[in-house]
Amino acid sequence: MRLYDTARRAVVDFAPGDDVKMYVCGVTPYDATHLGHAFTFITYDILIRRLLDTGRTVHCVRNVTDVDDPLFAKARALDIHYLDLAAREEQRLEDDLQALNFMPMQSTPRASSAIADIRGFIGMVLERGFAYEAGGSVYFDVSRSPNFGAISQYDREKMLALARERGGNVDDPNKRDPLDFVLWQPSAHDEPSWDTIWGVGRPGWHIECSALALRELGTTIDLHGGGTDLIYPHHECERAQSEAATGETFVRHWMHVAMVWMDGHKMSKSRGNLVFVDALRQQHDPRAIRLGLLVNHYRHEWEWDKGLMNRATIRLGKWAESVVDSKQSETSINAAGGRDLLNTVRNHLDDDLDVPGAITTIDAAADAGISVHAAAALLGVAL
Repeated sequence: MRLYDTARRAVVDFAPGDDVKMYVCGVTPYDATHLGHAFTFITYDILIRRLLDTGRTVHCVRNVTDVDDPLFAKARALDIHYLDLAAREEQRLEDDLQALNFMPMQSTPRASSAIADIRGFIGMVLERGFAYEAGGSVYFDVSRSPNFGAISQYDREKMLALARERGGNVDDPNKRDPLDFVLWQPSAHDEPSWDTIWGVGRPGWHIECSALALRELGTTIDLHGGGTDLIYPHHECERAQSEAATGETFVRHWMHVAMVWMDGHKMSKSRGNLVFVDALRQQHDPRAIRLGLLVNHYRHEWEWDKGLMNRATIRLGKWAESVVDSKQSETSINAAGGRDLLNTVRNHLDDDLDVPGAITTIDAAADAGISVHAAAALLGVAL
């Protein structure tokens, strides 16, 4: 298998051992699952299916960020407890993913479950001289991380712009460098707080994933995933603090999924240009929703259009018909064609997860009257 590695800017061999450790950044659960989430998660679902198909064991962790500013803001607006909101929206996410036939995660830990781990992690970073205390907060010192920026390869100006855009608070006067980032901070009066030797407060955004990955998977993981919007600052900061704490390589392979667009802009909760999975499920077969997502390559941005679901529904019907037709006229030629098809689909997946190519191959087989049952199953589409 060969996959694009963000840090190396190339499609490279991905050859983990028999036991694969993966970490995928999850959601801040303050709203329903939109297609951007689904497209990101379905990429890793396909990867997991192919790895299992090779006989490997996969341990994949997807966190839930239930300690974060957007969640607190939404809970205030709705006048409910932030954990009640998080639990409700987390269940909606799980319902959507189950309906779309996602593989279950080994673990979906919440940030709030890791406060003790986070405190210990921050202690390690401080003891090794990579962080400092100022103004009641603890900050990571990027000047102590010579490889800071190695994943994104962005220049300082771009990192500053993205940090400002994505909650980095670059104007914080307590920072030694505007790119330094918070590990621990004081809580607002209506936010959750925990006691530490650095003061009462709560963790910063990036620290939860480092602490959870270390707790659930160990010091080094084979593949870390998420959307391209997480490359900086989240994953850059996560890598820096993790390697500062442990002294070990944090991630062997960085894999990121492109954004989904709608009305000329990236699909996002802040803009409100969203298509929600639970709304689509009321109108369409979940298998068609899955197919609608899979026709796009994970590294290419794409724009939602209303005709997508009609095309996916037609494709699903043709695939299902091929299974029925082949059962009615089962021949050795048909059986051999199904085996060849499955191997061809495997080859597509091993080529940087070329799912669109796999779908085109399956379309041709269905048109030729060859059963596509096994090939579709490898893509998570049950016929």
